[in-house]
Amino acid sequence: MASAFLSIVQKIVRKGSLALTLANGETHTVGDGTGEPVAVRLADQEAEDAIRRDPTLKLGEMYMEGRFILEQGNIYDFLELVKQNTTNEIFDFKMAVLLMGRIAMQQLKSRMPVNHNKRNVAHHYDLSEKLFELFLDEDWQYSCAYFDPPGIGLEEAQVAKKRHIAAKLMPQPNQRVLEIGSGWGGMAMYLAESTPGLDVTGITLSEEQLKISRERAEKRGLSDRVRFELQDYRYLTGKKFDRIVSVGMFEHVGIGNYGNFFKKVHELLDDNGVMLLHSIARPKPSFATNAFIEKYIFPQGYIPSIAETLVPLEKAGLLTRDVEVLPLHYAYTLRHWRERFVARKAEAVALYDENFFRMWEFYLAGSEIGFRWDELFIEQIQITKSQFATPDNRNYIPQNEAKLREFEATRPPLEKFTF
Repeated sequence: MASAFLSIVQKIVRKGSLALTLANGETHTVGDGTGEPVAVRLADQEAEDAIRRDPTLKLGEMYMEGRFILEQGNIYDFLELVKQNTTNEIFDFKMAVLLMGRIAMQQLKSRMPVNHNKRNVAHHYDLSEKLFELFLDEDWQYSCAYFDPPGIGLEEAQVAKKRHIAAKLMPQPNQRVLEIGSGWGGMAMYLAESTPGLDVTGITLSEEQLKISRERAEKRGLSDRVRFELQDYRYLTGKKFDRIVSVGMFEHVGIGNYGNFFKKVHELLDDNGVMLLHSIARPKPSFATNAFIEKYIFPQGYIPSIAETLVPLEKAGLLTRDVEVLPLHYAYTLRHWRERFVARKAEAVALYDENFFRMWEFYLAGSEIGFRWDELFIEQIQITKSQFATPDNRNYIPQNEAKLREFEATRPPLEKFTF
């Protein structure tokens, strides 16, 4: 009699070639035999049962614990095999109930008045700097790169991302700029060095990122006009900014706080100002985050659809001046990150342990799957208060990028940050 786990795998995997070894030692071939073969083994019955009941969470956990074992191929290969067959993760009534419960809990958490922002940020961004050094580019850009032209390397693509954002932001000499979620300082320093006299304030909730950002700005002689603060955007008052930029931060705001986020943007943005919001987005609302990502990687994060972003933006009295969708660019970015991370496995294990390495490998692989097969993408939204704050055509974007390329050709190289 086939096990319940085998039955559901056979129901899912119609295409491809999967060799599945169950906890009892039986090996079964699943699929039509096409494509690159993938072989997996369940180490024990408890792991097999757990994945059967709750694959969204338990597959990652069992892989992390070394109880879901890849014997041929890697975890990305297995996830891709599954996604090529189905994107439906609800296979019975119990799974549906579990999903609805998670949606309700995440929706409730996102609307609670208790401020866990700093704790949630620290959970991820205050990990060892040496971890991020294993896979990021030389400027420590921990957000989607822009592969324009196609096929360029990660370093060049991250520069292209900063260039594309700056071209849309259109900063002018001596203006005041706010970056909400300033990371390790790369975007703020790029803006300051490419535009004379620009006064840039970057805010973050990560103490580790704050420390490194300040050290980097000081080394480049920018401390007088690039300042980084440990600051929650919600409590920033008393200042107006000509330009606001936010890259890879909106995903952490939480769906219950979008209205307040854009109200704060309206409060902080000058009447003739421009904001550029760069964020992960999805093709339609999902109401909850993947259970594994929520628990282990980004607590209380949420990826919105474009509609979920624009409605509270409009209600806050802001204007949408430009929306650009960047499909697949994050899949390319994540592939670079994962390959770099896996290539330095020994260093990652030495920093933490095997479980942590597998957790991050699963996170990077699963995220890439999301952009390749679940239609996730990057949205770049240009926001103003006045319809006259931006040009009435998009020609200025490539024109500005051409000028920024000239700046990049003469920009001093970034210093190698060492620990």
